[in-house]
Amino acid sequence: MKVFTRSQSGFSLVEIMITLALGLLITGAIIQVLVSNSLTERLNRSLASTQESGRFIITRLRNEFLMAGLYDVLDPALNTDQDIVLESAFVTNHPVILPGDFAVFNDVGSAQGAEGANDKVAIALQAQTDCRGYKLGYTADEEFFVVNEYFVDGKVLKCRGFDGRVLRGQKVAVEHDGHSPTIILDEVESFQVQYGYTNNLITGDNSGRPVSYVTADQLPAILADNGQVVAIRIAVLLKGDAEVSLNSVPSFKLLNETAISPSDKRLFKLFETTITLRNAKNLMRSRKI
Repeated sequence: MKVFTRSQSGFSLVEIMITLALGLLITGAIIQVLVSNSLTERLNRSLASTQESGRFIITRLRNEFLMAGLYDVLDPALNTDQDIVLESAFVTNHPVILPGDFAVFNDVGSAQGAEGANDKVAIALQAQTDCRGYKLGYTADEEFFVVNEYFVDGKVLKCRGFDGRVLRGQKVAVEHDGHSPTIILDEVESFQVQYGYTNNLITGDNSGRPVSYVTADQLPAILADNGQVVAIRIAVLLKGDAEVSLNSVPSFKLLNETAISPSDKRLFKLFETTITLRNAKNLMRSRKI
């Protein structure tokens, strides 16, 4: 009687080790792709956030600064409780407010930050609301003398608005007496401002073109010498909101300031623009040498 035996076969140890090694390589490659995709997604999100924030803040500041020095005594919506002729002269000659321009809140005004610190800028205009959207006691359809001040608190760009007549001591604040600021934009690493001024005696004409750009601390002497601010140049350095870690962050030079290198190894982007104050420029064009 013959007995048949069935031979059994399987993977050898070498084959198993090779399979495991290939599996580890494939798994590692998949993980690397996933990590790379995650980093790319966060980088794209950070870049998109800075681009969106940059476009927003440049557009908003441009739209608001363009109105600096605006005052129309013939506007039927203008509140006439005060002498609008004298008020018009003040606003048109002070499109950019400096500390000390008002008896009340004499710290309100444009200021140069010390040693690269953030700057502050304040403008005067006729408007329906202040930069926070407040009517400050005026009726819905009325326009009034507004002073808007923009500054950075920590890493947040804020603005606060004032009734110019309250600042001049002509009336008592009846709404939002605390002048609490409102947030415009987060993740602001640096905010710098320069002012383009003209002087008809220097230009030799009534073109109103800027002859130079200076900082806020230089403006008092320029204005005392019959100069006038006709443009505002701003630079804003923004940080992306996504958690992206970079090996190195480049240096950024904002206007006249020394180049800075942020300590946080995140994505940063610089935005700059120059805004012509058309109301102030037209005023200088109408003056004779």
